[in-house]
Amino acid sequence: MKRVLGIVALAAGLALTGCHQHGIEPDYQPPLPPTGLWTSTGDNFIELFWKDNYESDLAGYNVFVSSTAAGPYTLIGSTRDPYFLDNGARNGISYYYAVSAYDFEGNESALCRDVAYDIPRPEGYDVLINDFHLSPNTAGYDFSDYLVVPYDDLYADIWYEYYLGGSYMVVSDDTDIQDMGPTNSILDVKIAPANGWSPTHDVVLRPGHTYVVWTWDDHYAKFRVTALSPGRVVFDWAYQLQESNPLMKRSVTERKPRVLGNAVEERGGTLSRD
Repeated sequence: MKRVLGIVALAAGLALTGCHQHGIEPDYQPPLPPTGLWTSTGDNFIELFWKDNYESDLAGYNVFVSSTAAGPYTLIGSTRDPYFLDNGARNGISYYYAVSAYDFEGNESALCRDVAYDIPRPEGYDVLINDFHLSPNTAGYDFSDYLVVPYDDLYADIWYEYYLGGSYMVVSDDTDIQDMGPTNSILDVKIAPANGWSPTHDVVLRPGHTYVVWTWDDHYAKFRVTALSPGRVVFDWAYQLQESNPLMKRSVTERKPRVLGNAVEERGGTLSRD
């Protein structure tokens, strides 16, 4: 009799335990929207960074892109880390990004309030041009075609001259140039200046300095001198493909409200990557 009662008691206990497990409230609480979104642009790619969420049930992040800040935003990928590389970005096109967070139950946050955008642009490293007095056919550079050209080529944006003990980068009368001072990298200068251009249309070259050029056809470029001698100059460069756009940059992030619905409602629309 005691054995039978023990079995009945055990079964009752299991039944109560089962009822308790199935009585757990479902999780409908989404994570908080990510914060601190910023971008880092390159040649046909854009990197995205943001602050990590701290929810214990965080599963990952969804990344969205749009051609305008107001959307609509299209889902382009997911990641478990607060980082995403957009290899689908193309030079000369503006991209606006947003990120949401989701948990293991499938609950998704609203899009982050940070509006981050970027414009990939071509860049080059270790370009060498010569003093035009000694090697006129390799003394100029054309940013639009990424080519070393003769100093007197119709499309030469800059050319190098060593004169009376000084090294100079020269531009034509319809082009402007300015020394932005010493930098650690070509990436440090984020936007072209609005004024302060050289009245003589040339600048003294110094290793480690970055210079901005406003070209005759209304494009902005920058170059950083990495090596210099009387006969030649070596530099890194970047060129903004969008006409009249002074953004030379690494990142631009704006903090402002999104007048949009939740992340699911914002996924419509497409962004051409041709």
